[in-house]
Amino acid sequence: MYKQYDVIVVGAGHAGCEAAHAAATMGSSVLLITMNMHTIAQMSCNPAMGGVAKGQIVREIDALGGMSGIISDKSMIQFRMLNRSKGPAMWSPRCQSDRMKFAEEWRYALEQNLNVDFWQEMVSELLVENNKVIGVKTQLGIEIKAKAVVLTNGTFLNGLIHIGEKNFGGGRTAEGKATGITEQLVRLGFEAGRMKTGTPPRVDGRSLDYSKMEEQKGDESPNKFSYLDTKPLSEQRSCWITYTNQAVHDELKTGFDKSPMFSGRIKGLGPRYCPSVEDKINRFADKDRHQIFVEPEGWNTVEVYVNGFSTSLPEDVQYNALRKIPGFENVKMFRPGYAIEYDYFPPTQLKSTLETKLVENLFFAGQINGTTGYEEAACQGLMAGINAHQKSENKADFTLNRSEAYIGVLIDDLINKGTEEPYRMFTSRAEYRTLLRQDNADIRLTQKGFEIGLASEERVKNVNTKIEQSKFLTEELKIKKVKPDEVNNILESLGTSTLREGTSLLNLLKRPNIGIEELKTLTPEVEELIRNYSTEILEQVEINVKYESYIEKEQLMVEKVSRLENLLIPESFDYSKLTTISIEGRQKLAKIKPATIGQASRISGVSASDVSVLMVYMGR
Repeated sequence: MYKQYDVIVVGAGHAGCEAAHAAATMGSSVLLITMNMHTIAQMSCNPAMGGVAKGQIVREIDALGGMSGIISDKSMIQFRMLNRSKGPAMWSPRCQSDRMKFAEEWRYALEQNLNVDFWQEMVSELLVENNKVIGVKTQLGIEIKAKAVVLTNGTFLNGLIHIGEKNFGGGRTAEGKATGITEQLVRLGFEAGRMKTGTPPRVDGRSLDYSKMEEQKGDESPNKFSYLDTKPLSEQRSCWITYTNQAVHDELKTGFDKSPMFSGRIKGLGPRYCPSVEDKINRFADKDRHQIFVEPEGWNTVEVYVNGFSTSLPEDVQYNALRKIPGFENVKMFRPGYAIEYDYFPPTQLKSTLETKLVENLFFAGQINGTTGYEEAACQGLMAGINAHQKSENKADFTLNRSEAYIGVLIDDLINKGTEEPYRMFTSRAEYRTLLRQDNADIRLTQKGFEIGLASEERVKNVNTKIEQSKFLTEELKIKKVKPDEVNNILESLGTSTLREGTSLLNLLKRPNIGIEELKTLTPEVEELIRNYSTEILEQVEINVKYESYIEKEQLMVEKVSRLENLLIPESFDYSKLTTISIEGRQKLAKIKPATIGQASRISGVSASDVSVLMVYMGR
């Protein structure tokens, strides 16, 4: 019954699902082990995918051949492109999801993959011989062998849930915690820590008065995540916005003495950029209100997610405070918010493939690495699944660098800098964000996904067509000229300078006041030319034309930095002989063992002069 697998994935959240799907699609036999088959791909917190920088990650997962984009498209109830008022490097797709349909679609996708088997039970131990993982042992004492193991335990490792003065073990509300693995890994020499996250109460949408809130609709022409032919939404559900007030804050303060966060009962650090509501009113005492997003949980449910009201205060304090929010006067609460503490392992203990340095063939992905967010977890799962397959087949490592993907930025940050608080991706973390846009993830990554056997041939054909059509339209815009008497009246009405002589459409498109839509209005011939191309192609061409100089500048920076990435450091290099660099730099280099000079330069605590000394010792 228990055959040997190529890859065992422990945990079936966002990271686990992507890991299992990737390894299985590439040809590995995969066993996905979960404590509960009914909670595969459950959205434990907010019912949404994407957002600032996170939307770019979902598109990158899709471009490589992962499933998060497809699943999101099939289960979304609203779509918005965030930051449209800013430059295209900041545009970020986000959707509201149907929580139940999201999980259903993920399970269906995994069940359709014949290389994926399932097992419902807790893994209590790893089977390790000579610092190499060879399988897992379950709570029932069953030993299952594998060439590689991916741990994606989420918040379940010694999870502890807090509501006011009450606390109890669990990895999620109404679910048990996972024990045994942390203790074993610590015995094997791993460093472990504790982190905290939280979630808001869920309420009955029938008990809310939406007339007292601001409606937040989706985009008029909703887009989607996947580069495949998933269907965009034809109808959408609105979200709503309301605000806390002084009465809400006063009510919340009555429970501060019972707050597990303020009393010190919670030891782990929580996410800086997603604080609890009690933390917000404590830290930002000058603010008399905080925004609350009222988000429906799906098409066919009345359950509502109260985004912005994450809390671990006593349930009666939560309820009384909710009732003082405009529109919530008669609210019925389905379940209270809570905080959860869990074990994680500082990610400086990982290689760039997400394989651990201490135990061969063992990979970590998701919150076990100190990250927060579905998207951050999913992309780590994808990369760990790919590399677990590659390792089991004795194939080359698959990594992405900082200039290729937000995924590369995230993993590079984690393994070099580590994190002492839940790590969340932002566009500001990427130094090449003009190159790493949401619109070109397929151009950047699909060929790479295809070469390792993950992205389909259909995806490659799609991206090649996109590249060819974009080039063709750019050439047509360069060739097509317009005369002053044809367009000057329109140019004047657009608030841009008129022409003295004929010029190309490409030159006009470079002007800040003129986009593709404005070009269409110049002449019927131009309108007919542009009408032949899809919105995707038009967007791609406009961005490339308008931001050409910025793109070229970043590409030159990439080329300069890549020279350092090509300078490999021998794995056996003895950093103790670098007596002329700082003690901190020496210790960090010895601990992390960077693979290249480029990686060494990004380690926290390693200075530019330290890197120069290292290069001298290497004969550079």
